Amino acid sequence: MSKKQIIGVLRERGFRVTKQREIMADVIAENDGASCKDICCIVKSKDRSIGTATVYRMIKTLEDLGIIERIDMIKLH
Repeated sequence: MSKKQIIGVLRERGFRVTKQREIMADVIAENDGASCKDICCIVKSKDRSIGTATVYRMIKTLEDLGIIERIDMIKLH
Protein backbone atom coordinates (compact mmCIF):
# COMPACT_ATOMS: atom_id res chain seq x y z
CA MET A 1 0.00 0.00 0.00
CA SER A 2 1.35 3.44 -0.86
CA LYS A 3 1.82 6.32 1.56
CA LYS A 4 -1.06 8.14 -0.11
CA GLN A 5 -3.36 5.13 0.33
CA ILE A 6 -2.39 4.69 3.99
CA ILE A 7 -3.08 8.36 4.71
CA GLY A 8 -6.37 8.12 2.80
CA VAL A 9 -7.56 5.21 4.97
CA LEU A 10 -6.54 7.05 8.15
CA ARG A 11 -8.51 10.15 7.09
CA GLU A 12 -11.47 8.04 5.98
CA ARG A 13 -11.58 6.39 9.42
CA GLY A 14 -11.45 9.74 11.23
CA PHE A 15 -7.80 9.83 12.28
CA ARG A 16 -5.85 13.07 12.21
CA VAL A 17 -2.90 12.89 9.86
CA THR A 18 -0.02 14.21 11.93
CA LYS A 19 3.61 14.63 10.90
CA GLN A 20 4.38 11.48 12.89
CA ARG A 21 1.72 9.47 11.07
CA GLU A 22 2.96 10.75 7.71
CA ILE A 23 6.48 9.60 8.55
CA MET A 24 5.15 6.20 9.66
CA ALA A 25 3.10 5.84 6.47
CA ASP A 26 6.15 6.70 4.39
CA VAL A 27 8.38 4.20 6.20
CA ILE A 28 5.82 1.40 5.99
CA ALA A 29 5.12 2.05 2.30
CA GLU A 30 8.84 2.01 1.48
CA ASN A 31 9.76 -1.01 3.63
CA ASP A 32 7.31 -3.78 2.83
CA GLY A 33 7.91 -6.79 5.04
CA ALA A 34 9.99 -4.91 7.62
CA SER A 35 9.84 -6.00 11.24
CA CYS A 36 8.33 -3.78 13.93
CA LYS A 37 11.82 -3.19 15.28
CA ASP A 38 13.12 -2.19 11.83
CA ILE A 39 10.19 0.19 11.32
CA CYS A 40 10.87 1.73 14.72
CA CYS A 41 14.57 2.26 13.94
CA ILE A 42 13.86 3.81 10.55
CA VAL A 43 11.14 6.11 11.94
CA LYS A 44 13.43 7.26 14.76
CA SER A 45 16.23 7.95 12.27
CA LYS A 46 13.86 10.28 10.41
CA ASP A 47 12.50 12.01 13.54
CA ARG A 48 14.11 11.46 16.92
CA SER A 49 11.13 12.99 18.73
CA ILE A 50 8.93 9.98 17.85
CA GLY A 51 9.00 7.54 20.75
CA THR A 52 9.08 3.77 20.58
CA ALA A 53 5.63 3.47 22.20
CA THR A 54 4.19 5.84 19.57
CA VAL A 55 5.57 3.69 16.76
CA TYR A 56 4.18 0.47 18.24
CA ARG A 57 0.76 2.07 18.91
CA MET A 58 0.62 3.26 15.31
CA ILE A 59 1.60 -0.19 14.03
CA LYS A 60 -1.23 -1.67 16.13
CA THR A 61 -3.68 0.93 14.78
CA LEU A 62 -2.67 0.19 11.18
CA GLU A 63 -3.04 -3.52 11.88
CA ASP A 64 -6.52 -2.99 13.38
CA LEU A 65 -7.52 -0.99 10.27
CA GLY A 66 -6.34 -3.80 7.98
CA ILE A 67 -3.62 -1.66 6.41
CA ILE A 68 -0.81 -3.94 7.54
CA GLU A 69 -0.64 -7.54 8.66
CA ARG A 70 1.53 -8.87 11.46
CA ILE A 71 3.43 -12.05 10.74
CA ASP A 72 4.77 -13.84 13.80
CA MET A 73 8.10 -15.56 13.33
CA ILE A 74 8.74 -18.74 15.28
CA LYS A 75 12.22 -20.05 15.93
CA LEU A 76 12.59 -23.78 15.51
CA HIS A 77 15.44 -25.55 17.26
